[in-house]
Amino acid sequence: MAKPAEPARSTGNTRSVEPTEPAGSALLRAVAVMDRLRSPGGCPWDAEQTHASLAKYLLEETYETLDAIEDADAVALREELGDLLLQVLFHARLAEEAVAGERFSIEDVAGDLVDKLVRRHPHVFSDTAVSGAGEVNANWEVIKQQEKQRTSVTDGVPLGQPALALSAKLIGRAQRAGLAPPPHEPDVTTDATGRVNVAGSLNPAGPVNLAEPVNPADQLNVAEVEFGEKLFALALEAVHAGVDPELALRATARRFADALHAEEQARARTEESTDTGSN
Repeated sequence: MAKPAEPARSTGNTRSVEPTEPAGSALLRAVAVMDRLRSPGGCPWDAEQTHASLAKYLLEETYETLDAIEDADAVALREELGDLLLQVLFHARLAEEAVAGERFSIEDVAGDLVDKLVRRHPHVFSDTAVSGAGEVNANWEVIKQQEKQRTSVTDGVPLGQPALALSAKLIGRAQRAGLAPPPHEPDVTTDATGRVNVAGSLNPAGPVNLAEPVNPADQLNVAEVEFGEKLFALALEAVHAGVDPELALRATARRFADALHAEEQARARTEESTDTGSN
């Protein structure tokens, strides 16, 4: 069942909250509206949703928010942040219906966030002294490590993120642990048995055997391994240069999209001019 179209929303700067209402009143109403939609007698579509079914919308709204930021569109950003907030409220409302031990509410989510922000900003809420943003970030990572009790630099890295962003994240983690390789030109070779050797990369597992992959999903041909190594090497070079490779490539791709659009418009004008002249 498709979700009914949302009513048109104002794009102005006027607020629906009365000036006399305390800050946060609209948030409380948003929580109440979400509860009404999910409760018996509410919206049939909302009643059918699960964390899994909503996952794609969370990703979609995140990308739309990113578009608004990159376009410097404040009106769109305001709307997209609201759509992201809806996803937070929706998932928290679903969690209220979970079994004991897995149940939580939006109040729990907000409370956990407040506690985390206070713990990780001891220079604001305690007497820790810092010299600048770099030390703040370093302290954040130390506190986070203590909280999570992680044993590997890869722990907590979401492997489902875009490959270029994933590579940059892993390289950054490796740098902090003193494990990142220096920038290099990858050298991929293969022998008659199908065993691929990758020289110059950080590859603790050793050569990749294309003939007998450990996981069928990992079965790659030589070209895929070679291009993967080249792309990872570029990400490594970018991180060492202080450049976010994901943002850099996104900017280039957006410029390409703009150029394509401009070329299409120019071609359409040319064709229209030709048709007019022929008449």
